[in-house]
Amino acid sequence: MAYATYITDALVCGVKDSNTSDRSYLLFTRTAGMLFANARSAREERSKQRFALQEFALVRVTLIRGKAGWRIGSVEAAKNFYSTSTDKLARGSVVKIFRQLRRFIHGEEIAEELFDFSKMALEYVSGQVEERLFIDKVIQLRIFNLLGYVSSNSVPEKLLETPLVEVQNIEDGLINRKLDSVLEKAVSASHL
Repeated sequence: MAYATYITDALVCGVKDSNTSDRSYLLFTRTAGMLFANARSAREERSKQRFALQEFALVRVTLIRGKAGWRIGSVEAAKNFYSTSTDKLARGSVVKIFRQLRRFIHGEEIAEELFDFSKMALEYVSGQVEERLFIDKVIQLRIFNLLGYVSSNSVPEKLLETPLVEVQNIEDGLINRKLDSVLEKAVSASHL
């Protein structure tokens, strides 16, 4: 019996060791949502997958749907956002995005728009950014909006539509306080 294979881009959100040399990966994929996939012998020194499948990485992966779940076939590394970040603050922003994805996305549901936004946000925050704290909050807000925890009516429209490069120009005290309140409500509404 032939198994169906899927080739997709994925963000490696988590890694868990199993058995002697196997690993399970939490992947946020463009075409299948958040899923666990197993890779045989991925921890061995001779493994070609070992270097591509690192946490915080963007990869192009072949996934095979088997009887016991997803398995990883071939992997092509594109970028590791953590290791290519410019400084400590940039690495912190990258980790925040991955934590939010890991915490609030559950199940195999197609979320192409969320994946594309997350990838673009990771590209942006891994470089030099002014007003990083405010940018991190806006990214959290947009992820919550795409997940459905924040309605477009509850925040100023410019926070959801302005390109990230120009967002620091709209920061002021009132918007920042409103943003904190909306983020707190979104976390409590998610029950996660």
